[in-house]
Amino acid sequence: MKKLSAQTEQQLLDILKNRFEKNMFRHPDIRWSELKEQLQYLPEKLWSLNEMERTGGEPDLVVLNSAQNLTFYDCCTESPKGRRSHCYDLEALKSRKANPPEHYVVGRAVEMGVNLLTEDIYHDLQRVFPFDLKSSSWVCTPEDIRRQGGAIFCDLRYGRVFTYHNGAESYYSSRGFRAYLNL
Repeated sequence: MKKLSAQTEQQLLDILKNRFEKNMFRHPDIRWSELKEQLQYLPEKLWSLNEMERTGGEPDLVVLNSAQNLTFYDCCTESPKGRRSHCYDLEALKSRKANPPEHYVVGRAVEMGVNLLTEDIYHDLQRVFPFDLKSSSWVCTPEDIRRQGGAIFCDLRYGRVFTYHNGAESYYSSRGFRAYLNL
């Protein structure tokens, strides 16, 4: 089981509490004390939240569409810096003959114990706060697109969310991936 040291856990909880209290519009009607109590019994989830934080995701609890489940999302303004320059998946990485990236999105999400945003979740999260104004983020690609060698990503430009496509083997310094974690 992946578990944080007591000191790292406390540092993470302090960061999460501070972010939680500064952004109450993301989670109205939820109290930090109740959330903290749940988190303390979920060491693997804390480890994953720390990975989200460590890679620049700035995770925070966000309530989408009156959902009852507690879910943390990457809430950084731009795509997390520690998760950029990744191609989409292992197949794409293996197909890359010249200059392959070090990581791929799907595998990195699994290593972190988090889920890749879907296109729908990306749109829903943009209704809560604007992000990816200068960067873009890979999102979970439908299998029919992936079978044809493509992958999709999103960003926010001109006040509107755009979904684009690229070859899954491509990677860019301004494109990363966003994640979420259900408690």
